[in-house]
Amino acid sequence: MGLLSTIIGIAGLYLMLAAEFLAAIQLLVYAGAVVILFLFVIMLLGPSAQSKRDARGAVARYVGAAALLVSGLGAMALVMRTQSATPTALPAVPPQFGTIESIGHELFSTALVPFELSGALLLVAVIGAVAVARGKQVDPTLLPAADAKPSQTPAPTARTAGQTKEARS
Repeated sequence: MGLLSTIIGIAGLYLMLAAEFLAAIQLLVYAGAVVILFLFVIMLLGPSAQSKRDARGAVARYVGAAALLVSGLGAMALVMRTQSATPTALPAVPPQFGTIESIGHELFSTALVPFELSGALLLVAVIGAVAVARGKQVDPTLLPAADAKPSQTPAPTARTAGQTKEARS
């Protein structure tokens, strides 16, 4: 839920920058695909994928959290100390900024390789998620015959029926 709220917040920032197309793509690609992919993986793994609670190392976790908090506060203090009193003027945005045409031109000219690599990465992530989810299930065709339920035993064929008649006589 934190990831989803962050994605929606980034889409809101795109809307504030008058880049409606990027906001829509942000919601469609990330909220519509990545978050749903995470949900499907969680649902396919089920409750058996949960690890047992481990109380060992709780002190190390608290020390790590405190170190992260102190370093974050220190970084904020450094940024605030070096910040100038006058804001920096940004250059003017060109009129084509954020339009569908400019994004398409950028994607299919200078950023074609990263665009294709990100598509391949998402494909590998989907295949990996399916492989992880299916790896936890037992294939019933590989079970020995003794483990099969009586209702799952195959019907006798003509050869086995003939053998049983000969054994009776």
